[in-house]
Amino acid sequence: MNQHNIIEEDVLIGENLTIGHFNKIENCVVIGENVTIENNVVIKKGAKINDNSFIGNHSIIGKDAVINKNCRMTAYCEIRDNVVVGEGSSFGSRCTISANAFIGENTIIKYGFVLTDVPDLTKGTEKNVKGVGNNTLIGANVCLMPGFSIGDNCIIGANSQVRSNIPNNEIWYGIPAKFYKSK
Repeated sequence: MNQHNIIEEDVLIGENLTIGHFNKIENCVVIGENVTIENNVVIKKGAKINDNSFIGNHSIIGKDAVINKNCRMTAYCEIRDNVVVGEGSSFGSRCTISANAFIGENTIIKYGFVLTDVPDLTKGTEKNVKGVGNNTLIGANVCLMPGFSIGDNCIIGANSQVRSNIPNNEIWYGIPAKFYKSK
């Protein structure tokens, strides 16, 4: 560890942590073995980063978020509070996953993905956030609108805006995203 990191109390750190400069790790964070944390990363209270994961420069991991084993995110990713990321999933740069969402196992998300959480104006501040299933590939610059989910084994084309629930094993693309074919 170097002198330019802030690591608060009650942080559990596994063996072989590689950590860059100017990071902040808040109370009660758990970091597994063989984890890499690059520079200017914030990991908020209660978050858990499991074994063999990689957190890129300028990323933020929210309060009580869980990043499971063998995950990888490049620079400028924001994983907000209470998000669960499944084992083996990866993110390109500049991805934002809204609070309380889930990302399945072995899912690949290219750069610029946004899982939105705009509140339902008929329900005050309540937000309806879902997520993405297992073994799904999401192209660059995709936006998943509030209240919708993407199933398992799907492909979403680049620059798509998802405004529907997408069933398992389907390919969709466009603005708004439309069904192309089954896998």
